[in-house]
Amino acid sequence: MLLKKIETALNKQIRIEAESSQVYLSMACWAEIQGLEGVAQFMYRQSDEERLHMLKLIKYVNERGGHAAITDLKAPKTAFGNFKEMFTELYQHELFVSDSINQLVHVTFDEKDYATHNFLQWYVAEQIEEEALARQIVDKLKLIGDDKGGLYFFDRDMQALTTAATKADTDKEA
Repeated sequence: MLLKKIETALNKQIRIEAESSQVYLSMACWAEIQGLEGVAQFMYRQSDEERLHMLKLIKYVNERGGHAAITDLKAPKTAFGNFKEMFTELYQHELFVSDSINQLVHVTFDEKDYATHNFLQWYVAEQIEEEALARQIVDKLKLIGDDKGGLYFFDRDMQALTTAATKADTDKEA
């Protein structure tokens, strides 16, 4: 049975994961209308992944005797100055999510809820990957600068990355 304090903290994280999915989805829409299909595909895939993170938390809360709460979400930004700005904002968002996960882990430790503490270690590891990927993308965009040709190749690289990740996921399921 979950302590109320843990349930409340997990429900806060459920909302953050849902909002993260919306952030990626909004970025996908913006990228798509800018003509960068590879970036849009990457963002759509990331949005799906964040939704799965949310669902994993929901199932955990409910299985532990709590009640996962689905709440209103803060609307994400819908337009960005350029792709470097968009990915920089995304990186900052991932840092925010990491901080939130760390705070949640701290609560579980303080409350001696070792089952939830253990469950959350997957999220800790996942955030390390998410931050690293976002930082690498921002670094690549800094190298590209304002070069339109470089942005074209970056978009193709993002499409290849998304296709490879989707294939890897399909192979895991088989």
